Amino acid sequence: MPVAGALLGAAIGLGLWLVATALLDVRRTQLAVRVLPYVRDLPRPESLPAPVSSTNAFAGVFGPSLSAAGRAVERVLGGAASVRRRLQRAGLETDVAQFRVEQVIWGLVAFAVVAVPSAAIAAASPERSVPLLIFCVIAFALGVLLRENRLTAQVTHRERLILQEFPTVAELLALAVAAGESPVAALDRVVRRTNGELSAELGRVLAQVRTGTPITRAFDELASRSGLAVVSRFAEGIAIAVERGTPLSDVLHAQAGDVREAGRRALIESGARREVLMMIPVVFLVLPTVVVFAFWPGLVGLRLVVP
Repeated sequence: MPVAGALLGAAIGLGLWLVATALLDVRRTQLAVRVLPYVRDLPRPESLPAPVSSTNAFAGVFGPSLSAAGRAVERVLGGAASVRRRLQRAGLETDVAQFRVEQVIWGLVAFAVVAVPSAAIAAASPERSVPLLIFCVIAFALGVLLRENRLTAQVTHRERLILQEFPTVAELLALAVAAGESPVAALDRVVRRTNGELSAELGRVLAQVRTGTPITRAFDELASRSGLAVVSRFAEGIAIAVERGTPLSDVLHAQAGDVREAGRRALIESGARREVLMMIPVVFLVLPTVVVFAFWPGLVGLRLVVP
């Protein structure tokens, strides 16, 4: 069993190398640990490795290796700006470095799932080792790409939830403003009374306003980080209304009506597309069954009559 022995030796060697690397990293105080207490209020650069908790044994042992692998994935794939944008749109409190580490973990899981049966097959047929190894590498790459596709799906799901919540939140804001409350007070009332993704975004805007950011600038930042044109128009409309003193309730009512109309049109278009899909069981299941029931008795009668 030379192949099994080689795989076992490689696994043991990799484990010893990881343990030795972790011990060296633990003994040496990281530069981030020495410097970050003095620059805690400054934004952390994306190139800086994610902080590793000392209470997590897995992170303490494999954290440096995973961070290095994440940086390698970033160099190969690139697109840090696009990933950062999608992380913001998905509402995830994760930076690009941590996301790359997650991609590496997904790739390793896919590699392990494929490597276990591949090792058994290679032990029985050593000549198939190279194709199986290539297949394992492909599985790792697919796992890395699957995490990125999952991020895109998270963005789509969150934006769908925001679109569903938008008309209700806009109407509540319009009612509060029409009742005589200021935009900040109306925003505070709506955030306290509602739950959801859009309410969380408005909560961030309210927190920025309370820390001294002008309300127009806070809504401009909401428009810049939003991936939905509806939310961008909503934020820009509120900012312009507050800045110029135009009636805010009319703007909110109009935007809520536009979103409801857009949702109604999307529902009608979706129903039109579903009509074609509904024809598949009718044509391939119901219609053949009706034909069989219609012609089978006649066919049996002909066989009985004809000698």
